[in-house]
Amino acid sequence: MRFRRTPAPLAVGAGERLLAWAETADGAVGGTRDALYLPDGTRLPWEEVEAADWDLEGSVLTVTEVGSWGELRRRHRLEVEEPGRLLELVRERVTASVVLQRHVAVTGRRGLRVIARRAPRGDRPLTWVYEYDEGIDPANPEVRAAAAEALAAARNEVDVR
Repeated sequence: MRFRRTPAPLAVGAGERLLAWAETADGAVGGTRDALYLPDGTRLPWEEVEAADWDLEGSVLTVTEVGSWGELRRRHRLEVEEPGRLLELVRERVTASVVLQRHVAVTGRRGLRVIARRAPRGDRPLTWVYEYDEGIDPANPEVRAAAAEALAAARNEVDVR
């Protein structure tokens, strides 16, 4: 007995293999070990996905990219009727990209998070980002000092110099 392979609905990068995919109104969305491929052809490495939220009632996957403080973060809204294994893959790959996440209080409980992200292949250096709680001004010298201290401690913790 011979099985036929269904052709992949998305073209992926050399050396990558589509692990899960789903149809959207605009085409297919799918993921490999290294990246999420969007219907418009965008390749979004997992370490550049800040969050992925699933709305069961509306069958909508919203993917938010990592961004810079004060700038609007790019969001992708994908209507997916039958997500299959795609949601599981997205959750697993985004979670796996986070090496360290540490909250540092600056004013009461409010403060910032130092986050280290890595590419799945480990072939690039860690990416370090800050996320600030609402009401925390990154331009404030006290906040900057706390951020620098937290980054140094975090780098030391994961032994990155």
